[in-house]
Amino acid sequence: MQLYSYFRSSAAYRVRIALALKGLSYETIPIHLLKDGGQQNASHYRSINPQGLVPALQTAEGGPVLAQSLAILEYLDETYPEPALLPADAMGRARVRAIAQMVACDIHPLNNLRVLRYLVRDLGLSHEQKDAWYAHWIALGLQAVEDTLARSSDTGRFCHGDTPGLADCCLVPQYANAQRAGCPTQPYPTIERIVSNCQALPAFVQAAPQNQPDAD
Repeated sequence: MQLYSYFRSSAAYRVRIALALKGLSYETIPIHLLKDGGQQNASHYRSINPQGLVPALQTAEGGPVLAQSLAILEYLDETYPEPALLPADAMGRARVRAIAQMVACDIHPLNNLRVLRYLVRDLGLSHEQKDAWYAHWIALGLQAVEDTLARSSDTGRFCHGDTPGLADCCLVPQYANAQRAGCPTQPYPTIERIVSNCQALPAFVQAAPQNQPDAD
């Protein structure tokens, strides 16, 4: 498999965690989102992923390319079912998907690179205003995730029970983004505890941005 990735992309980070949890080998194809005007905008990459986003996963040489991190995560779970990223029961799967989507659909899109660039370049916001936008949506989103996790007896060492899964694949990269942006994380003790448990596992260490071949 080939993973088109950028080391700081939280969406690509999610997929790297899942690949590592499942022990799957792959080749990293770096797509630098800042160099050369953004390598994701090159015609070659647009022919691979018309959205011009990372990640994209080519499952086999000459085979189809999958886009969108949550779709890739579910593909991996269906194709390589052990260890499972989703619980066996329907209610558990719905809960885990909901937590994952709170991050991937509600927090991350508002703080994505292309959105932040648009705020500054096209709408004329100052960098201070852009940073305030970022911090606002991080705080609002992580507080909702914190409350969801803290109030549920289904939360264990990880987002759901005592094994890492789909929700953890999404939460850890978002937490890393918050830390890198200087957003406070102390208000979210349940998240901090879960992230700490994740970061103690080799799969999460392997997938971390600083351990990628394109890290700079």
